[in-house]
Amino acid sequence: MPEMIFRVRWPDETESDCYSPSLVVRDHLVVGTDYPVADFLARAEAALTEASARVQARYGFACSRALGQLQVVREICGRFADAGGARVRVLSFH
Repeated sequence: MPEMIFRVRWPDETESDCYSPSLVVRDHLVVGTDYPVADFLARAEAALTEASARVQARYGFACSRALGQLQVVREICGRFADAGGARVRVLSFH
């Protein structure tokens, strides 16, 4: 199963590499797009949950790394939940 790293820039201008065990992220996020924090979180949740489910279907167990990445994304997005107009930019896929 091909893995993917997607790089994002958070509203505070910091950047992070995020892990997915599947290329399914491309179905939910677009490089160069700015997403409102809540929208980015919903898309990341859908992508990483689907990616973990694909691992489950193939290998018989969920992908703990994808679920751990999702938890990190939730925590970071939570920091900006009250910041009106805050956006997350998807910088690249690797």
